[in-house]
Amino acid sequence: MSENNRGEGKRAARERLIQERERNKVREKRRRTLIVSAAVVCVLGLAAVVGVIAANRGGGGEAAGPAVAPSGAQGKDSLAIPVGAPGAPSTLTVWEDFRCPACGSFENGFRDTVHELQKAGQLKVEYHLVRLIDRNLRGTGSLRAANAAACAQDAGKFSAYHDVLYINQPPELEDAYAKNSRLIELAAKVPGLDTPAFRACVEDGKHDSWVNKSDAVFKAGKYGGTPTVLLNGESIFPSKGNEPLTTANLKKWVAAANKGKKPASASPSPAAS
Repeated sequence: MSENNRGEGKRAARERLIQERERNKVREKRRRTLIVSAAVVCVLGLAAVVGVIAANRGGGGEAAGPAVAPSGAQGKDSLAIPVGAPGAPSTLTVWEDFRCPACGSFENGFRDTVHELQKAGQLKVEYHLVRLIDRNLRGTGSLRAANAAACAQDAGKFSAYHDVLYINQPPELEDAYAKNSRLIELAAKVPGLDTPAFRACVEDGKHDSWVNKSDAVFKAGKYGGTPTVLLNGESIFPSKGNEPLTTANLKKWVAAANKGKKPASASPSPAAS
């Protein structure tokens, strides 16, 4: 082979080597692109899965559909559940969450006094149900319990079931009320409440949108927390002026507010026995 032919052969070999290197670079670039693309898809897929799981666990999702108020609900947008004689001269407005331990302390500590004042026709209560703990700690127990309480209102059993939920309130971090089965189980403690209609209302989340609407009004109102307790529009929890909220003070404040006013009939309103 001549020197000329050998030189051409070397050049051809170098060119083939360069071309092969270029092809390898292209293949490597494609491979890396595919790996990155696949990784992005996995991350997006994982994010979607996490989002679905979080939505299913609750803690901020708004229920779809119109807000269906429970029977007998009153006030603007029918967001208040009344308990007590409608003509009582004083009104206690309570914003509360069935998962909230402070609400449980208030209810369990003042229940007998509030019922006493209701029976005497001195006081009526307007309950507003919110889901503050669902939003802060995630979960759905606040929503599920509030919906079940609204279902009890449909059956004319709100007050008794409301008390049962607070007497049996689980620890704040234990979202036991997220289970409809537990809420239905507790309904058996209220005579006449555990019916097919009540169970269907609980299972279907009939009043979920109504609860979320009440919660939205609570957030917009910039209340300090739950419970928010107002006597004739004035905050009394944890104190009224320099006086702490106690059972004795609650009776004193109601008596002062009702001075010269006629008490209402001792019978409760038909919507909230």
